[in-house]
Amino acid sequence: MNTLERRKYPYGIQFFSIIRRENYLYVDKTEYVYRMTHSDNKYMFLNRPRRFGKSLLTDTLQCYFEGQRELFRGLAIEKLETEWTAYPVLHFDMSLGKHLDKEALTRYLLYILSNNEKRLGLDISESFDTNIRLTDLIIKAYEKYGREVVVLIDEYDAPLLDILHEDEELPILRNVMRNFYSPLKACGKYLRFVFLTGITKFSQLSIFSELNNIENISMDANYAAICGITEEEICIQMDEDIELLARRLGTDKEDALRQLKAYYDGYHFAWPSPDVYNPFSLMAALSKGKIDSYWFGSGTPTYLIEMLNKFQVIPQDISGQKCKAADFDAPTERMTGITPLFYQSGYLTIKRYSAFSGLYQLEIPNKEVRIGLMESLLVNYVRRPAELNTLVGEMAECIHFGDMDGALRLMQKVLSTVPYCENTRYEGHYQQMLYLIFTLLGNFADVEVRTPQGRVDVVMRTHSTLYVIELKLDKTAGEALRQIDLKQYPERFALCGLPVVKVGINFDSERHTLTDWEIR
Repeated sequence: MNTLERRKYPYGIQFFSIIRRENYLYVDKTEYVYRMTHSDNKYMFLNRPRRFGKSLLTDTLQCYFEGQRELFRGLAIEKLETEWTAYPVLHFDMSLGKHLDKEALTRYLLYILSNNEKRLGLDISESFDTNIRLTDLIIKAYEKYGREVVVLIDEYDAPLLDILHEDEELPILRNVMRNFYSPLKACGKYLRFVFLTGITKFSQLSIFSELNNIENISMDANYAAICGITEEEICIQMDEDIELLARRLGTDKEDALRQLKAYYDGYHFAWPSPDVYNPFSLMAALSKGKIDSYWFGSGTPTYLIEMLNKFQVIPQDISGQKCKAADFDAPTERMTGITPLFYQSGYLTIKRYSAFSGLYQLEIPNKEVRIGLMESLLVNYVRRPAELNTLVGEMAECIHFGDMDGALRLMQKVLSTVPYCENTRYEGHYQQMLYLIFTLLGNFADVEVRTPQGRVDVVMRTHSTLYVIELKLDKTAGEALRQIDLKQYPERFALCGLPVVKVGINFDSERHTLTDWEIR
């Protein structure tokens, strides 16, 4: 076995020391660590989606501030740092503070305070006021070690995420967290550096009280690639790993890269920004030798689906919107739409920006997220979505070989046996369901595409054909085709470079399935 095959990939490993000491692949981010810790502002905040490397970055900062120079040998920061001063570090991991009421959350905060006291060898009176306890901890650490204290808070918003949609419980737990964090301002003279990570952005007034000098580097182009892995990093640091993956996939390196890019690339957290790959999925794919939905499959937060329902967002309205930065890089507890939460959670990302208008275009980043989202939403339309798995696979094969008639016959057969959640007698309900199914086929599907003469229900692009699909409810497929011809929809797509096929479909609301269709 050669050395390449023994390479270890750290997907899910959040400890910098383990990665370095046990020879896991490490994509060097230490230049960012130096840049952060030598900036003018000692308070910093970064929000990134779950499993995007926030905890690893936080642990790297702890190792750096503790002066563990040996862990950084051969990395970028070794050429930049000359002092390697050791500071007392307080590290609070809030990720286990989920699903707790007020009393349980307070106990958890006291528990992590106690852990830090023991780690630093401090004897502090066991006050049950988290505010006083943190204040004492900072001051005693400063006095014992004779140096300013570093405070690292990872996943600061974890206790609040699952109750974003609960109007009564959210303010109660928010006050608990605000009380806990408030000493960070009062103890400023004892602090060397304060860094907070999270998924969402809560307003400073609601959680950090008077701490209004936090530098939010989340959309700073200088830190656009601080978490995640860029295409350049893959090419420079992981070339042999891609070759090995290609062999395991039974393909060549170019095709392996194409598959990785389609599934895991596409994130931009600032503009301008390099393409950023999801690090969890990328490392998992390299480790297992298989392209799969690792990040989405590791846990879709239920609050996202609940918030979609709360704001009554339909599947085709999730992606493709244009907005100002203030509309999506915004405090989540004041949001009036789903966009801030979906962007900050990684289900939408920046795809384009106009300096003239100041508008960003947000879209679903990649295939993994698109398919995962649609699978999660399908339960809103059918009671047993698993029954559609075979349908989707067989339909995908038909459509790949240009057999749209065969694909629709399969859909007709399966949908007629699937019990529906509700008998919704309006065209949009069934249009949304078909959109989900077409998306799960792995092809790009868009719904209600605007043309100069009107809107097309569904447009689906495959490797060889562009399908213009019109859906009718309790009418005829002929009427659907006549609308396509009347509105001259195909002219909108004449320059796409693919042959355009028109498809008219009629859906029967009584039988819950397709009754007839025409393909031209």
